[in-house]
Formats: sequence, C-alpha cells, structure tokens
Amino acid sequence: MKFDISPYIDRKPTEVRRLIREGVIDFPTSGMSRGYAQANLVILPPAYAADFEEYAKLNPFPCPILEIVRGTPETHDMAEDGNIVTDVPRYRIYEDGVFTQEITDATDYWQDGYVGFLIGCSFSFEEALMKAGIEIRHIAQGRNVPMYKTNLPTQKVGPFEGPTVCSMRPMTPEQAELAYQITEQMPNVHGAPIHIGDPSIIGIEDIDQPDYGQAVTIRDGEVAVFWPCGVTPQAAIEQAKPPIVITHAPGHMFITDIPNSELNDYLEAKKK
Repeated sequence: MKFDISPYIDRKPTEVRRLIREGVIDFPTSGMSRGYAQANLVILPPAYAADFEEYAKLNPFPCPILEIVRGTPETHDMAEDGNIVTDVPRYRIYEDGVFTQEITDATDYWQDGYVGFLIGCSFSFEEALMKAGIEIRHIAQGRNVPMYKTNLPTQKVGPFEGPTVCSMRPMTPEQAELAYQITEQMPNVHGAPIHIGDPSIIGIEDIDQPDYGQAVTIRDGEVAVFWPCGVTPQAAIEQAKPPIVITHAPGHMFITDIPNSELNDYLEAKKK
C-alpha cells in the first residue's frame, strides 16, 4: 500500500493529531510534522507495568522511554493536548500475547489503572539524516519502514523477553558511516546502528520479507543499515502474554510537540 504524506509534512503536531483523531489519517506517520519527535506506544494493565518499565530501562536503545502516562490517557510531557488512545493512526490489540486486531481508536480498551509508555522512535532521527543528504528510502517510495526480528536478545525482566527488532534503511557505505556519526549522538531515539551489512549475521534470512512494515529497494553498491526499533516491545509482549496489551501498529506513531533538536536535552534535563 502506497500513501501520500505530502499534505502533512509541515503541519503542526497538534493539527496532525486532530486529523488522526478524526480518522483522516490512518496510515504511517514517517515524515509528518517535519522537525518533531515521534513515539512508539505500549499500554499495559497495572500488574505488568512495573516489569515492563524495568525491561525498558535495561534495554534503553530499542526501548527508550519518553513519557509514562498514568491515571488517564492524556499526555503531559510530550504533548499538552495529546491522548494515547485516540491520537495514533492505527493500534494493535494483543490478547494473551497474540495479535488479534488492528483498530483506529482504542478508547474502549482503556481501563482504570492502565499505564501507557511512549517510547522513542527512529523516525525522529530521519530528519537529521535527510538534512545530511541521505535519502530515506521508505519515505521516497511511500512505504512503511521495514522492520525485522533479529537473533540479538534483549535483557529479560519478569515475563518480558525476546529478540531485538531492528528497522532498516539502505544507503551507500559512505552514507552509513555518516549516519552512524549522526545517530550515535541521539541515544533517546535508538542511538547508533547496531549492524551494517550482511543481514544473515543478525539472523535475518530474507531482507525482502520484513516481519513488520514493507520491503524497500536496495540498490547495487548499497548496504543495509539496522537500528534498534521501538517495535521490540511487541516481540516481548508475544513472549510475556499479558491478558491484553494495546500498542501502536508498526509505523503508525504518536507525534509529539517536542522538536527533534530539543528532545535529547529535554529528556536529559528531566532525568536530573
């Protein structure tokens, strides 16, 4: 499925969230609200929230926490008027670890005590790569970013464990070196690539068959560049098997009010 993000590239996050809420936007958000950070989402019942929070802290590159949402689904840090059950284009519902349906509004699933986690997204560093002259192939081809389960394990906490999921962007070796230098300065949105080159080394048998998202063209002379991905929690959810979990559908993000250029400093200050 191809889709057109061009009408939304320079729209403010609050406007894009409104259009998502109204059902106008129900497709991947990469490239929308240029300059603003985007976030992955996990919503869990209270009995699982503490273990997941620790799991994310011990696996900070695939699961960098931007905000924990408690009490109500309204956000506070990442967006003043945000709501995590209405402002994502598509949600996935997992029951006992099994993905059962995809929906555009998760309001009916929110219950008292649920805890939401907004997790840093690689879409946030794509702006910096494009400014450096690196083409982001899935944006250029109007596709969802390809994502793969790897043989790289995450650190287990309670019932949460599983493989690191990686997003992939093809580029020349020279661009890959530059991309490494740029993204290693952005630890709160996955940091540097964890693998460049032969996909089989990290357990990917067929680069044209991603586990999530859509395949993109890899041209002659290009290498595959893999970053830790915020879909990693969905693989851990399949292992943990909570009775119910709400996540974003891969590629369909929560768009925040925080500029990418300010996100790292904002989060570092918040930690202190």
